[in-house]
Amino acid sequence: MSNQQKIKLSIADRVYPLTTTPEQEEGLRKAAKKIEVMIKRFEKSYAVRDKQDVLAMCALQFATQVEQKQIDTIEDSQHVEEKLDSLNQMLHDFKS
Repeated sequence: MSNQQKIKLSIADRVYPLTTTPEQEEGLRKAAKKIEVMIKRFEKSYAVRDKQDVLAMCALQFATQVEQKQIDTIEDSQHVEEKLDSLNQMLHDFKS
């Protein structure tokens, strides 16, 4: 805990003080920057009533990306497993 440091991140015109490790700081700053870029894109593209609507859309976008990556990973794993099973069967047939 001695490596903890205090940083401030600005998101949607608000400043959020956080305590983090130096290893996490870069990721937090990059994430805050991505949120800010996404906020600007949503505000430019859609009629927005307030920041909460924009933040909800950002949260949905990020959650969708995470879920899609998990789905893609599962599909990739299944594909690799099928290929390995096929190769295993070919080796077994070759030995017989």
